[in-house]
Amino acid sequence: MSSELLAPLDLAFWHLESPAHPLHLGALAHFGPLPVTTGHEPADVLGLLARRAAAVPRLRMRVRDVLLPVGGSAWTADPDFDVRHHVHEIAVPGADFPAEAARLAAELMERPVARGLPPWEMYLLSGAPDGSFAVLVKLHHALADGMRAVAIGAGIFDEIAAGRRPANRQRPVPPRSWLPGPGQLLGMARDRIGDLGRAVEVGASVVGASVVRAGRLDGRPALAAESSGTRRIATVTLSLDRVHRVRRATGGTANDVLIAVVAGALRRWFDGRGLPFPGADPRALVPVSRRRPGTPPGPGNSLSGYLVDLPVTEPDPTARLAAVRTAMDRNKAAGPFRGAGAIALLADRLPPLAHRFGAPLASGAARLLFDLLVTQVPLPRSALSLGGAPLRALFPMAPLARGQSLAVAMSPYDGRVHIGLVADGEAVPDLDALAEALTAELDLLDPPTS
Repeated sequence: MSSELLAPLDLAFWHLESPAHPLHLGALAHFGPLPVTTGHEPADVLGLLARRAAAVPRLRMRVRDVLLPVGGSAWTADPDFDVRHHVHEIAVPGADFPAEAARLAAELMERPVARGLPPWEMYLLSGAPDGSFAVLVKLHHALADGMRAVAIGAGIFDEIAAGRRPANRQRPVPPRSWLPGPGQLLGMARDRIGDLGRAVEVGASVVGASVVRAGRLDGRPALAAESSGTRRIATVTLSLDRVHRVRRATGGTANDVLIAVVAGALRRWFDGRGLPFPGADPRALVPVSRRRPGTPPGPGNSLSGYLVDLPVTEPDPTARLAAVRTAMDRNKAAGPFRGAGAIALLADRLPPLAHRFGAPLASGAARLLFDLLVTQVPLPRSALSLGGAPLRALFPMAPLARGQSLAVAMSPYDGRVHIGLVADGEAVPDLDALAEALTAELDLLDPPTS
């Protein structure tokens, strides 16, 4: 893997970023103590993490500009790659390790990754009294979508690393030329005409949905605050068995249940703040992978999205779930090429130069299309470990677009749903209250047994 052009959507994420609005994905993984039988010491974990990260070919790639296509960029192997620039250890003070780790993770998530290097970072958070530890992973969104991020990040786990061959550490051979031949030029022109036609179709759906949305932006004081660039992180764990119990009783999917739980938690959160309910239900963007099930994740991003009006104004939890299920069924019937959620597909049809110069104008468009992000990141179903230390929980973290105050990411693993909440620190200072509301909402749908 010597070089590879950034796909249009990856290029869009690369240029949409600003110092105050970093666009990296994240995950905070909590591990139990190292078993004595492995022979590993706590001091060994940092080296193990560094060696395994360095062995993932994708993590040795950086972005550089190219001559053609005009405005484009390419992934190229970094000839001076040094994993020590990316993997760090931080001792976490205090007896409440999970809370302190989340606080520190929020500070680290505020900082953009270095753009002159391969765009990722990992932090070993150590110092828990019982010998447990955490790992924070940051990957620029241009490098990966959620599924690809899981495939890349999985390389640090024992179960994945054991079956992987070492990375080729030879100096990469640059491509002979970025100048296409005549046949390639004809093919590029034909593809561009097709892309423009598809862009018009998708763009019409995006604009139509946006016009409808423009009249519904009143009454969202908690979610429409100006971005401060600060971050707060909260985590919560729900029982996957209970989620499936609700699904079996009501129909739909587990994801429908979780989205309804988010809607109910927002209603509870608004009420707890003493705020009036919004004049229009807040709209969530639910990313949808365009990768075919069972196929390798492949490079870059392959995304569209569904838009769901979260029924915050509906007081009955069962009716909220029914409304979510109806909305998701409608989205699936229409497909990922319709509605403002298809903005990612529109980005995929634009030429590189449009992303380079249009990003400053497009960066504020997210708030016109949706109010928050709600996404699910799948994890391997098998048990995972690092140096023999079992993975206890993995909380995914989604980026915040300009003008957005809240992102909710969920990952089922080991019979539980691990939820990572990322919020603007000034707009949502009481994020822990929202985390607690998620648990309370599941209790409404599936009352706990005494």
